[in-house]
Amino acid sequence: MQQIDFHKLLQEFVFNPKEPMIFSSGFFLFLFLGFIAVYSIVYKHNTLKNIYLTLFSIFFYYKSSGLYFILLLITAVVDYNLAKQIARTEIKQRRTFFLVLSLVVNIGMLIYFKYTNFFLSIFYDLANKPFDPLNIFLPVGISFFTFQSLSYTIDIYRRNLEPVKNISEFAFFVTFFPQMVAGPIVRASVFLPQVRKTPFVSKADFGKAVFLICIGLFKKAVISDYISLNFVDRIFDNPGLYTGLENLFGVYGYALQIYCDFSGYTDMAIGIALLMGYKLPANFDSPYQSASITEFWRRWHISLSSWLRDYLYISLGGNRRGKIRTYINLMITMLLGGLWHGAALRFVIWGALHGIGLAFEKFINSIIRIPKTKLTRILGVIITFHFVCFAWIYFRADNIDVVKAMLTQITTDFHSEIIADFIKGYPYVLLLMLLGYILHFIPSGIENHVQQLVIKSPFVLKVAYLVVIVFVVIQIKSSEIQPFIYFQF
Repeated sequence: MQQIDFHKLLQEFVFNPKEPMIFSSGFFLFLFLGFIAVYSIVYKHNTLKNIYLTLFSIFFYYKSSGLYFILLLITAVVDYNLAKQIARTEIKQRRTFFLVLSLVVNIGMLIYFKYTNFFLSIFYDLANKPFDPLNIFLPVGISFFTFQSLSYTIDIYRRNLEPVKNISEFAFFVTFFPQMVAGPIVRASVFLPQVRKTPFVSKADFGKAVFLICIGLFKKAVISDYISLNFVDRIFDNPGLYTGLENLFGVYGYALQIYCDFSGYTDMAIGIALLMGYKLPANFDSPYQSASITEFWRRWHISLSSWLRDYLYISLGGNRRGKIRTYINLMITMLLGGLWHGAALRFVIWGALHGIGLAFEKFINSIIRIPKTKLTRILGVIITFHFVCFAWIYFRADNIDVVKAMLTQITTDFHSEIIADFIKGYPYVLLLMLLGYILHFIPSGIENHVQQLVIKSPFVLKVAYLVVIVFVVIQIKSSEIQPFIYFQF
């Protein structure tokens, strides 16, 4: 009988930067089964449940970012106490001071970890001096949990929310592991009322959770990871080696990859939360079915776009100060949204493109009344999709030279005659891309019907669905763990 290597087993519980904790890993599945067994015992005892889930969430983040879990604790302690001070005082200057302090702490952490090297590189470029980047580790999901915590202090400042009575509730909210590292960004007003209640998982909730976890695993570990490793990454690593046709499909592939990767995480996060009795907001709604850029941002990363709208765009004045100011506010919001995604010029350009697209749509709609027909809808979807794909090139490319190379190949070296050889060379990649886009564009009614079939299935069959998906993932996945794309943001 083979003995268990306890030392190797214990090492699994220690942070490994090469293998961050992700939902699609075998270790998480093993850990979650143990976690849920204990959770099923303590969930009716509110204080004990909150402490247990918070401690597990902190460990989950430790497995993702090591000792930087301390940042989570700092965020929770600072914003909890500052929010209490904001709620206590009626003096506007004092309330504003405490809010600004919260902004300084949270945005300050973001600036240091994400943007120090970016700003230093700009300074050194202007000074015409060589720059050696500082060795600064980027904690996973720092943009998500800082924005989430900020929504709490801002809502209390606006008198839209009452502060929590104890720090354990707030720590639970900030550290909740399913959505902590890659969203959705949950508002305190939505989540905190659930923290105070005894969780309840109905049959429908359990079935929906199984459906979301299965579909999320399939999107991430089957479609996204496979087309990324076997096609998309190769194109973006060296676009000059491939024809324009291959580059174009590389762009289409990345559009599908990032959607399946990010929405796959969100599906699993919402599903895992549902298994514990907590409801998280939707973060995606078939975004490539959008007929305009405005509609796209109502369907893509909904929690971030709504956060930017409510806490930045509206604070800047929104559309209340005339057309020119509206266009400026849109540009500022999208530029900062681009910068939120990463400290590089390409992200700023990506944000600028979407800002220009939103402003242009508002301008056109103010002078022309476009008839709403099936044809205009289809044309709108095609144009919007290709605009979004064009912008994705800047988002994915390592630098502007890669962007130039891809666009050059697509516009000057297309070679459509190799289409047959291209299909023969990448049959499984193209098959998964076709499947991914078909699943994305199927009517919502069909998806809801499949979800209802899963919900109505017997418990044994629900477990079987999960087992089958896990088996498929094991057969297809690569030997190395592929972190979620949005972990870097």
